[in-house]
Amino acid sequence: MQKCFRGTFLRLCALPYAGGGTRTLHEDAEARRVAEERAEPKVVLLVRLLSAIDEGRFNFEQLKDQIGEEKAPSTRTLRRYLSVLSDAGFPWFFDRGSGTYRFAEGYSLRRLNLSQRELLGLVTLKRLGSSLGGTFATAIEETTQKLLLSSDRRTEAFVAHSSLAIRFGTVTMDKDVERVFEQLQSAERERRRVTFGYTDKNGNKSQRRVDPYGFIVSAGRVYLVGYDHGRSDMRVFAVDNVSDAVATPQTFERPADFNLEAYGANSVSGVWHADTVAEVTVRYSPVVAKAAAARTVARDQRLVRLPDGGVEITYRVSDPLEIVRFSLGWGAEAEVVAPDDARRAAGELVRALATRYS
Repeated sequence: MQKCFRGTFLRLCALPYAGGGTRTLHEDAEARRVAEERAEPKVVLLVRLLSAIDEGRFNFEQLKDQIGEEKAPSTRTLRRYLSVLSDAGFPWFFDRGSGTYRFAEGYSLRRLNLSQRELLGLVTLKRLGSSLGGTFATAIEETTQKLLLSSDRRTEAFVAHSSLAIRFGTVTMDKDVERVFEQLQSAERERRRVTFGYTDKNGNKSQRRVDPYGFIVSAGRVYLVGYDHGRSDMRVFAVDNVSDAVATPQTFERPADFNLEAYGANSVSGVWHADTVAEVTVRYSPVVAKAAAARTVARDQRLVRLPDGGVEITYRVSDPLEIVRFSLGWGAEAEVVAPDDARRAAGELVRALATRYS
Protein backbone atom coordinates (compact mmCIF):
# COMPACT_ATOMS: atom_id res chain seq x y z
CA MET A 1 0.00 0.00 0.00
CA GLN A 2 1.22 3.48 -0.81
CA LYS A 3 1.68 5.84 2.14
CA CYS A 4 1.37 9.60 1.68
CA PHE A 5 2.46 12.47 3.90
CA ARG A 6 0.85 15.86 3.50
CA GLY A 7 2.89 18.88 4.54
CA THR A 8 2.64 22.63 4.36
CA PHE A 9 4.42 22.95 1.02
CA LEU A 10 4.11 19.58 -0.76
CA ARG A 11 2.75 16.08 -0.77
CA LEU A 12 5.17 13.16 -0.40
CA CYS A 13 4.50 9.48 -1.06
CA ALA A 14 6.66 6.48 -0.06
CA LEU A 15 6.40 3.15 -1.89
CA PRO A 16 6.96 -0.17 -0.05
CA TYR A 17 10.23 -2.09 -0.62
CA ALA A 18 9.75 -4.31 -3.67
CA GLY A 19 13.18 -5.82 -4.12
CA GLY A 20 12.23 -9.31 -2.98
CA GLY A 21 14.68 -12.09 -2.34
CA THR A 22 17.43 -12.28 0.29
CA ARG A 23 19.24 -9.02 1.05
CA THR A 24 22.98 -8.83 1.57
CA LEU A 25 24.59 -7.56 4.78
CA HIS A 26 25.29 -4.29 2.97
CA GLU A 27 21.62 -3.99 2.03
CA ASP A 28 20.58 -4.71 5.63
CA ALA A 29 22.92 -1.99 6.91
CA GLU A 30 21.57 0.45 4.35
CA ALA A 31 18.00 -0.41 5.39
CA ARG A 32 18.83 0.18 9.07
CA ARG A 33 20.48 3.52 8.21
CA VAL A 34 17.42 4.63 6.23
CA ALA A 35 15.14 3.54 9.07
CA GLU A 36 17.15 5.62 11.54
CA GLU A 37 17.00 8.65 9.25
CA ARG A 38 13.24 8.20 8.98
CA ALA A 39 12.78 8.36 12.74
CA GLU A 40 11.28 11.78 11.96
CA PRO A 41 8.65 12.06 9.22
CA LYS A 42 10.18 12.78 5.85
CA VAL A 43 7.97 15.80 5.34
CA VAL A 44 9.41 17.41 8.51
CA LEU A 45 12.94 16.97 7.22
CA LEU A 46 12.01 18.40 3.85
CA VAL A 47 10.36 21.45 5.42
CA ARG A 48 13.55 22.05 7.42
CA LEU A 49 15.56 21.77 4.22
CA LEU A 50 13.28 24.31 2.51
CA SER A 51 13.73 26.71 5.40
CA ALA A 52 17.52 26.32 5.34
CA ILE A 53 17.70 26.93 1.57
CA ASP A 54 15.44 29.96 1.99
CA GLU A 55 18.02 31.53 4.31
CA GLY A 56 20.59 31.20 1.52
CA ARG A 57 23.70 30.88 3.73
CA PHE A 58 24.43 27.17 4.14
CA ASN A 59 26.76 24.87 2.20
CA PHE A 60 26.11 21.16 1.66
CA GLU A 61 27.46 19.94 5.01
CA GLN A 62 25.72 22.74 6.88
CA LEU A 63 22.42 21.79 5.27
CA LYS A 64 22.79 18.35 6.86
CA ASP A 65 23.10 19.94 10.31
CA GLN A 66 20.06 22.09 9.67
CA ILE A 67 17.92 19.09 8.73
CA GLY A 68 18.67 16.60 11.49
CA GLU A 69 18.15 17.65 15.08
CA GLU A 70 19.90 14.61 16.57
CA LYS A 71 21.56 12.93 13.59
CA ALA A 72 22.47 14.50 10.26
CA PRO A 73 21.37 12.66 7.11
CA SER A 74 23.91 11.03 4.85
CA THR A 75 25.22 12.65 1.70
CA ARG A 76 23.16 10.28 -0.41
CA THR A 77 19.96 11.08 1.53
CA LEU A 78 20.47 14.84 1.29
CA ARG A 79 21.01 14.58 -2.47
CA ARG A 80 17.81 12.59 -2.70
CA TYR A 81 15.91 15.23 -0.71
CA LEU A 82 17.25 18.00 -2.95
CA SER A 83 16.07 16.02 -5.95
CA VAL A 84 12.61 15.68 -4.39
CA LEU A 85 12.41 19.46 -4.01
CA SER A 86 13.46 20.01 -7.61
CA ASP A 87 10.81 17.57 -8.81
CA ALA A 88 8.24 19.42 -6.68
CA GLY A 89 9.06 22.69 -8.47
CA PHE A 90 11.17 24.52 -5.89
CA PRO A 91 13.77 26.60 -7.82
CA TRP A 92 16.85 26.04 -5.63
CA PHE A 93 20.36 26.21 -7.00
CA PHE A 94 23.96 26.01 -5.78
CA ASP A 95 25.65 29.42 -5.78
CA ARG A 96 29.28 28.68 -6.67
CA GLY A 97 30.35 32.19 -5.72
CA SER A 98 29.28 31.87 -2.09
CA GLY A 99 29.30 28.07 -1.90
CA THR A 100 25.75 28.05 -0.55
CA TYR A 101 22.35 26.72 -1.55
CA ARG A 102 19.61 29.27 -2.21
CA PHE A 103 16.46 29.95 -4.18
CA ALA A 104 16.36 31.75 -7.51
CA GLU A 105 16.19 35.55 -7.41
CA GLY A 106 12.72 36.81 -6.54
CA TYR A 107 11.55 33.52 -5.01
CA SER A 108 11.09 33.04 -1.27
CA LEU A 109 8.91 31.02 1.02
CA ARG A 110 8.67 33.70 3.67
CA ARG A 111 10.48 36.87 2.65
CA LEU A 112 8.79 39.75 0.88
CA ASN A 113 10.56 40.73 -2.32
CA LEU A 114 9.33 44.27 -2.89
CA SER A 115 9.48 46.27 -6.11
CA GLN A 116 11.00 49.76 -6.17
CA ARG A 117 7.55 51.35 -5.90
CA GLU A 118 6.64 49.05 -3.01
CA LEU A 119 9.94 49.85 -1.29
CA LEU A 120 9.16 53.56 -1.64
CA GLY A 121 5.73 52.91 -0.13
CA LEU A 122 7.29 51.12 2.85
CA VAL A 123 9.81 53.93 3.37
CA THR A 124 7.02 56.52 3.11
CA LEU A 125 4.98 54.68 5.73
CA LYS A 126 7.96 54.49 8.07
CA ARG A 127 8.88 58.16 7.63
CA LEU A 128 5.24 59.16 8.00
CA GLY A 129 5.12 57.43 11.36
CA SER A 130 8.26 59.22 12.51
CA SER A 131 6.77 62.55 11.47
CA LEU A 132 3.44 62.00 13.23
CA GLY A 133 5.08 60.94 16.48
CA GLY A 134 3.38 59.61 19.60
CA THR A 135 0.95 56.69 19.48
CA PHE A 136 0.77 56.72 15.69
CA ALA A 137 4.57 56.56 15.39
CA THR A 138 4.70 53.54 17.70
CA ALA A 139 1.95 51.69 15.82
CA ILE A 140 3.49 52.36 12.40
CA GLU A 141 6.99 51.47 13.61
CA GLU A 142 5.76 48.10 14.92
CA THR A 143 4.02 47.42 11.60
CA THR A 144 7.01 48.33 9.43
CA GLN A 145 9.34 46.27 11.62
CA LYS A 146 7.20 43.19 11.05
CA LEU A 147 7.29 43.84 7.32
CA LEU A 148 11.07 44.24 7.43
CA LEU A 149 11.49 40.96 9.32
CA SER A 150 9.57 39.27 6.50
CA SER A 151 11.57 41.00 3.75
CA ASP A 152 14.90 40.33 2.08
CA ARG A 153 18.17 42.04 2.99
CA ARG A 154 17.82 44.44 0.05
CA THR A 155 14.63 45.86 1.55
CA GLU A 156 16.20 46.35 4.97
CA ALA A 157 19.19 48.18 3.44
CA PHE A 158 16.94 50.35 1.26
CA VAL A 159 14.83 51.46 4.22
CA ALA A 160 17.85 52.08 6.44
CA HIS A 161 19.69 54.27 3.92
CA SER A 162 16.83 55.91 2.00
CA SER A 163 17.12 59.69 1.74
CA LEU A 164 13.44 60.55 2.09
CA ALA A 165 12.04 62.88 4.74
CA ILE A 166 8.38 63.71 5.36
CA ARG A 167 7.23 66.65 7.43
CA PHE A 168 3.78 66.68 8.98
CA GLY A 169 2.47 68.27 12.14
CA THR A 170 3.44 65.93 14.96
CA VAL A 171 0.45 64.44 16.78
CA THR A 172 1.29 65.06 20.43
CA MET A 173 -0.79 63.37 23.14
CA ASP A 174 0.07 63.14 26.82
CA LYS A 175 -0.74 59.99 28.78
CA ASP A 176 -4.20 61.17 29.79
CA VAL A 177 -5.16 62.00 26.19
CA GLU A 178 -3.71 58.70 24.94
CA ARG A 179 -5.83 56.85 27.49
CA VAL A 180 -8.96 58.70 26.36
CA PHE A 181 -8.08 58.00 22.72
CA GLU A 182 -7.69 54.28 23.45
CA GLN A 183 -11.05 54.22 25.26
CA LEU A 184 -12.77 55.93 22.33
CA GLN A 185 -11.09 53.59 19.82
CA SER A 186 -12.20 50.55 21.81
CA ALA A 187 -15.78 51.86 21.93
CA GLU A 188 -15.73 52.53 18.17
CA ARG A 189 -14.50 48.99 17.41
CA GLU A 190 -17.11 47.43 19.71
CA ARG A 191 -19.88 49.78 18.45
CA ARG A 192 -20.65 51.00 21.97
CA ARG A 193 -22.06 54.42 22.86
CA VAL A 194 -19.80 56.64 24.98
CA THR A 195 -20.39 59.42 27.47
CA PHE A 196 -17.77 62.06 28.18
CA GLY A 197 -17.16 65.60 29.27
CA TYR A 198 -16.24 68.06 26.54
CA THR A 199 -14.66 71.52 26.58
CA ASP A 200 -15.02 73.50 23.34
CA LYS A 201 -12.54 76.07 21.98
CA ASN A 202 -14.28 78.85 23.90
CA GLY A 203 -13.95 77.02 27.21
CA ASN A 204 -17.62 75.97 27.43
CA LYS A 205 -18.10 72.62 29.18
CA SER A 206 -20.81 70.07 28.45
CA GLN A 207 -21.68 66.39 28.83
CA ARG A 208 -22.11 64.35 25.65
CA ARG A 209 -23.60 60.99 24.63
CA VAL A 210 -22.04 59.96 21.34
CA ASP A 211 -21.94 57.02 18.94
CA PRO A 212 -18.28 57.03 17.78
CA TYR A 213 -18.06 56.55 14.00
CA GLY A 214 -14.34 57.14 13.43
CA PHE A 215 -11.34 59.44 13.78
CA ILE A 216 -9.66 62.12 11.66
CA VAL A 217 -6.06 63.29 12.15
CA SER A 218 -5.55 66.90 11.07
CA ALA A 219 -2.99 69.62 11.86
CA GLY A 220 -1.43 67.67 14.70
CA ARG A 221 -4.70 66.82 16.46
CA VAL A 222 -7.03 63.82 16.53
CA TYR A 223 -10.78 64.34 16.13
CA LEU A 224 -13.65 62.00 16.92
CA VAL A 225 -16.52 61.98 14.43
CA GLY A 226 -19.81 60.69 15.81
CA TYR A 227 -23.53 61.08 16.28
CA ASP A 228 -24.30 63.32 19.26
CA HIS A 229 -27.59 62.20 20.85
CA GLY A 230 -27.90 65.43 22.84
CA ARG A 231 -27.80 67.51 19.63
CA SER A 232 -29.49 64.89 17.43
CA ASP A 233 -26.86 65.49 14.77
CA MET A 234 -23.34 64.64 13.69
CA ARG A 235 -20.53 66.37 15.57
CA VAL A 236 -16.71 66.49 15.58
CA PHE A 237 -14.79 66.50 18.87
CA ALA A 238 -11.11 67.23 19.48
CA VAL A 239 -9.92 64.20 21.46
CA ASP A 240 -7.61 66.34 23.62
CA ASN A 241 -10.72 68.24 24.82
CA VAL A 242 -12.50 65.04 25.92
CA SER A 243 -12.45 63.92 29.55
CA ASP A 244 -13.92 61.10 31.66
CA ALA A 245 -14.81 58.91 28.66
CA VAL A 246 -16.95 55.88 29.57
CA ALA A 247 -18.22 53.19 27.21
CA THR A 248 -21.84 52.33 28.00
CA PRO A 249 -23.54 48.95 27.53
CA GLN A 250 -25.64 50.45 24.73
CA THR A 251 -24.58 49.48 21.23
CA PHE A 252 -25.22 51.16 17.89
CA GLU A 253 -25.02 50.51 14.17
CA ARG A 254 -23.14 52.96 12.01
CA PRO A 255 -25.24 54.07 9.01
CA ALA A 256 -24.44 52.05 5.92
CA ASP A 257 -24.02 55.21 3.84
CA PHE A 258 -21.59 56.90 6.25
CA ASN A 259 -18.17 57.50 4.67
CA LEU A 260 -15.47 58.87 6.98
CA GLU A 261 -13.19 59.83 4.07
CA ALA A 262 -15.94 61.87 2.45
CA TYR A 263 -17.21 63.42 5.69
CA GLY A 264 -14.69 66.26 5.87
CA ALA A 265 -13.43 66.09 2.31
CA ASN A 266 -14.82 69.53 1.44
CA SER A 267 -12.89 71.36 4.12
CA VAL A 268 -9.33 72.59 4.48
CA SER A 269 -8.97 71.07 7.94
CA GLY A 270 -10.63 67.80 6.95
CA VAL A 271 -13.01 67.95 9.91
CA TRP A 272 -15.62 70.54 8.90
CA HIS A 273 -18.80 69.17 7.33
CA ALA A 274 -21.89 70.83 5.85
CA ASP A 275 -24.71 69.68 3.61
CA THR A 276 -23.88 72.39 1.05
CA VAL A 277 -20.65 73.68 -0.48
CA ALA A 278 -19.59 77.11 -1.74
CA GLU A 279 -16.99 78.22 -4.27
CA VAL A 280 -14.13 80.54 -3.27
CA THR A 281 -11.58 81.78 -5.82
CA VAL A 282 -8.06 82.85 -4.83
CA ARG A 283 -5.50 84.47 -7.14
CA TYR A 284 -1.84 83.58 -6.51
CA SER A 285 1.14 85.59 -7.80
CA PRO A 286 3.79 84.03 -10.10
CA VAL A 287 6.10 83.83 -7.06
CA VAL A 288 4.00 81.17 -5.33
CA ALA A 289 1.89 79.88 -8.25
CA LYS A 290 3.66 76.54 -8.58
CA ALA A 291 3.55 75.85 -4.83
CA ALA A 292 -0.12 76.85 -4.58
CA ALA A 293 -1.05 74.66 -7.54
CA ALA A 294 0.66 71.69 -5.88
CA ARG A 295 -1.44 72.00 -2.72
CA THR A 296 -4.54 69.83 -2.60
CA VAL A 297 -6.59 71.90 -0.20
CA ALA A 298 -10.07 70.66 -1.12
CA ARG A 299 -11.28 67.55 -2.87
CA ASP A 300 -12.81 69.69 -5.63
CA GLN A 301 -10.63 72.54 -6.92
CA ARG A 302 -10.14 74.05 -10.38
CA LEU A 303 -7.05 75.82 -11.63
CA VAL A 304 -6.70 78.52 -14.30
CA ARG A 305 -3.24 79.66 -15.38
CA LEU A 306 -2.85 83.42 -15.94
CA PRO A 307 -0.75 85.15 -18.65
CA ASP A 308 1.65 86.64 -16.07
CA GLY A 309 2.51 83.19 -14.67
CA GLY A 310 0.15 83.39 -11.73
CA VAL A 311 -2.83 81.09 -11.14
CA GLU A 312 -6.42 81.36 -9.98
CA ILE A 313 -7.74 78.40 -8.02
CA THR A 314 -11.43 77.92 -7.26
CA TYR A 315 -12.14 75.74 -4.23
CA ARG A 316 -15.48 74.09 -3.46
CA VAL A 317 -15.67 73.94 0.34
CA SER A 318 -18.11 73.59 3.20
CA ASP A 319 -16.89 76.72 5.00
CA PRO A 320 -15.66 79.64 2.83
CA LEU A 321 -13.91 81.21 5.84
CA GLU A 322 -11.50 78.26 5.90
CA ILE A 323 -10.20 79.28 2.46
CA VAL A 324 -10.09 82.95 3.50
CA ARG A 325 -7.87 82.07 6.47
CA PHE A 326 -5.82 79.69 4.33
CA SER A 327 -5.18 82.40 1.72
CA LEU A 328 -3.81 84.80 4.35
CA GLY A 329 -1.04 82.30 5.01
CA TRP A 330 0.46 83.27 1.64
CA GLY A 331 0.72 86.91 2.67
CA ALA A 332 0.59 89.49 -0.13
CA GLU A 333 1.11 86.74 -2.74
CA ALA A 334 -2.54 85.63 -2.52
CA GLU A 335 -5.82 87.52 -2.96
CA VAL A 336 -9.39 86.34 -2.48
CA VAL A 337 -11.23 87.51 -5.61
CA ALA A 338 -14.65 85.86 -5.27
CA PRO A 339 -17.32 85.72 -4.01
CA ASP A 340 -17.87 89.19 -2.57
CA ASP A 341 -18.72 88.03 0.96
CA ALA A 342 -15.52 85.98 1.13
CA ARG A 343 -13.52 88.93 -0.19
CA ARG A 344 -15.11 91.21 2.47
CA ALA A 345 -14.28 88.65 5.17
CA ALA A 346 -10.64 88.64 4.02
CA GLY A 347 -10.55 92.45 4.15
CA GLU A 348 -11.94 92.49 7.70
CA LEU A 349 -9.30 90.01 8.87
CA VAL A 350 -6.51 91.99 7.22
CA ARG A 351 -7.73 95.23 8.85
CA ALA A 352 -7.93 93.54 12.23
CA LEU A 353 -4.36 92.28 11.83
CA ALA A 354 -3.17 95.72 10.75
CA THR A 355 -4.71 97.24 13.86
CA ARG A 356 -3.03 94.68 16.08
CA TYR A 357 0.40 95.29 14.56
CA SER A 358 0.16 99.09 14.20
